[in-house]
Amino acid sequence: MDERERIKWSGLILSIQPRSTVWRYISNNRTHRLIGYNLFLEGESDEKLGRFVVAVSEKQLATIGFRVGDEAKGAAWTKLRPELEFADYYRAGALERIRPNDGGFDEINLPPWIDTPPDLKTYAWRGCRVLSKSSWSGQCFKCKWAAMATVTIAWYLPLKINKYRFESFCYGPKSCKFYKRGRTPVVPYKNRGSFPDEEGGFDEIETENRDWDD
Repeated sequence: MDERERIKWSGLILSIQPRSTVWRYISNNRTHRLIGYNLFLEGESDEKLGRFVVAVSEKQLATIGFRVGDEAKGAAWTKLRPELEFADYYRAGALERIRPNDGGFDEINLPPWIDTPPDLKTYAWRGCRVLSKSSWSGQCFKCKWAAMATVTIAWYLPLKINKYRFESFCYGPKSCKFYKRGRTPVVPYKNRGSFPDEEGGFDEIETENRDWDD
């Protein structure tokens, strides 16, 4: 039964990050798919008062040009399966900037980078590294290069049984002083235990297009 509801929301944009899904299988290999952006807000919706996340499309962000520090409003749908969507609301519409950035979140050239996020092709070209969740929720939270992805783990392929979780990643420069990899992710599979990537080999593969300061 579909229990989604269309709600209205408004609030101050605290962060804008890429929205992605990740598929993992056995050896911690991963496949990323970028599908839009997440707006992290402080405000209110028909459901709650406080912080919440709204998923928007690449076209919507490019058209309106939301920035950190803007006040915005819109409508969206509640999620049907919480394990598959990090954002609280998705399929957003009726988007509007109520009040632009007042200067309290001016663009800067040092981390965290909070200027306008690039297009999704740029994120895909840059690739990402695993980021500790404490860094993601702390010093990196406002940064346009931080991301929280929905991860699908192929736990038992013959019966198409999956497990789900959320993982944080960084698309920013490898030289960033705030970057911390944190705990190595492990990938479970039925009757085979878990498989970690202790040396960060997949991070190197994901970001091989870039030099240290890119």
